[in-house]
Amino acid sequence: MRIAGAALAYFAIVFAVGFVLGTLRVLWLAPALGERVAELAELPLMVLASAWAARWIGTRLRVPHGAGPRLAIGAIALALLLVLEFGVVLALRGLTLEAYLATRDPVSGTAYALSLLAFALWPWWFGRRTGPRP
Repeated sequence: MRIAGAALAYFAIVFAVGFVLGTLRVLWLAPALGERVAELAELPLMVLASAWAARWIGTRLRVPHGAGPRLAIGAIALALLLVLEFGVVLALRGLTLEAYLATRDPVSGTAYALSLLAFALWPWWFGRRTGPRP
């Protein structure tokens, strides 16, 4: 139960930050700078937010200190993020998954995919040095 709760907290924190930053990006940054530049400008902030959240949940929620539990947290949080993004967000935007993938910029899309990988791995990465000992 501790792993599921930590994964949910991790997902919720990063999603909330992404919602705020994404809104700012879509409403103000993209019209001024273009979609690619706006997405690439937002990306480092999201990576930092997910790294901070992973470290925070690992220490504050006393997540087990081991690769298995920490990788499970990242995988569950990533699954929640993808389900919400591909399920709800695409429906609200009136896009299919195929249409969404076809319209992604190759540069910012690749960077986004790599940031998702980092998001999934941060709990394990920070668990190597922080968190309660068994």
